[in-house]
Amino acid sequence: MTETRPLDIHLIAIGGTGMAPLACLLKDLGHRVRGSDGPLYPPTSDLLAEEGIEPMVGYDPSHLDPPPDLVIVGNAVPRDNPEVREMERRGLPRLSMPQALYRFFLADRRPLVVAGTHGKTTTTAMAARAYTACDRDVGYLVGGRPRDLPRSFAAGSHERFCVEGDEYNAAYFDRGPKFLHYRPETLVLTSVEYDHADLYPTPETFRGAFRKLVAGLPASGLLIACGDRSGVREIVGDAACRVLFYGLGEGNDVTVTGAPGPSGQVGLRGPESWRAELRLAVPGRHNLSNALAVWAAACSDGIDPSRAARALSRFRGVARRLEELGTVRGVTVIDDFAHHPTAVAAGLQALRDRYGGRRVVALFEPRSLTAGQSIHQEAYVEAFRPADVVWLAPIYYRERFSSEELLDRPRLAGELRGLGVEVRVVDSVEGLAEAAVAEAETGDVLVTMSSGSFGGLPRRLLRELGTDGTGPKGRDE
Repeated sequence: MTETRPLDIHLIAIGGTGMAPLACLLKDLGHRVRGSDGPLYPPTSDLLAEEGIEPMVGYDPSHLDPPPDLVIVGNAVPRDNPEVREMERRGLPRLSMPQALYRFFLADRRPLVVAGTHGKTTTTAMAARAYTACDRDVGYLVGGRPRDLPRSFAAGSHERFCVEGDEYNAAYFDRGPKFLHYRPETLVLTSVEYDHADLYPTPETFRGAFRKLVAGLPASGLLIACGDRSGVREIVGDAACRVLFYGLGEGNDVTVTGAPGPSGQVGLRGPESWRAELRLAVPGRHNLSNALAVWAAACSDGIDPSRAARALSRFRGVARRLEELGTVRGVTVIDDFAHHPTAVAAGLQALRDRYGGRRVVALFEPRSLTAGQSIHQEAYVEAFRPADVVWLAPIYYRERFSSEELLDRPRLAGELRGLGVEVRVVDSVEGLAEAAVAEAETGDVLVTMSSGSFGGLPRRLLRELGTDGTGPKGRDE
């Protein structure tokens, strides 16, 4: 590691998705870690508590007493935050979260960075799981809770460090994407589809960030790119290093052979003598594609192809990525982070394939700033086609946009009904659980889709289903 003496480090917005595990990693290195945020709840509060880190609630200049050696600022923290103003007044050293991650954990390693509009968290968790199962003590930071790893982070002792490369901005003082700070030696690029309209005003500015990432790869590095995505193929020409295309379609260097057998097992084929058999435990063609990317990275690092495939076969997923929470009275509840149309479509098709003839009921919250706008109005029509029933919750950030800019939920509902999909448009999240449970039928698969907490809806559905006097209706035969 680059730092040898213990530092006193204060994190502003310590409860962020990347900030909390970073705080824990720094504590593991022997640094004194403190921080502040609003009221925190599980799992973030539990994560910090397990490391003995007790955040200060609220933001106050006094939290910087005594003056820390370093302040790390979360990307959602504005310039007028009271602690930021005090930090700047005193001239305290500052870093963004990605800058800190590079300084303390990546500078002396070979970063394996997973970037793309979709699949970053799952693919990074897959990589961490596969490498550790193959006796590589890699470092990793996953922006979710992997089911197969003791924690979502580890410093590791191996030269590899696996991290998801977010295209969102680094901090108020650095509006560029986080992933440019990570300087990948190996880059997995899953997809390049327009998102984060609040930061990237046009699709071309969005693609430009990825072009810069690809162009920064060293000649000795490796780019593992999803060849099934036209957006990916358009930007890989700037790479100075070796490029391996992976995917389920034609023209890929790393792909599957034949159709899945009765057990779901497929053959894997890559360059040289890479051959293996894989039976993936998590559903969906998108996850099979993610596994191909990790398999390619592992094989490129000299891990035996069959051993890497066996490790991937045991991968059980990440919380909030098509996570099955339970089945009550014959109704199964799934929680999913999907919000972009492509991710929505992939998740719903995966559930359709996994649960056979059961009704798939999607409860969707347009939570992100992009999902709430009309940018993907037509794309959502196609995205929800695999569902039998769709519940459309209110747009979370509706007050930030004019009526012309907002996703038109009534129009979306009308177009889906024209395709034979039942649609319900609701005015509040509060009444959604009760209404959805009242209309649920035995055998239904209810999937909540939101990039936020959705007001605790997934767990509430389970509670409502378990309440005496309510619950699913019997299916008419």
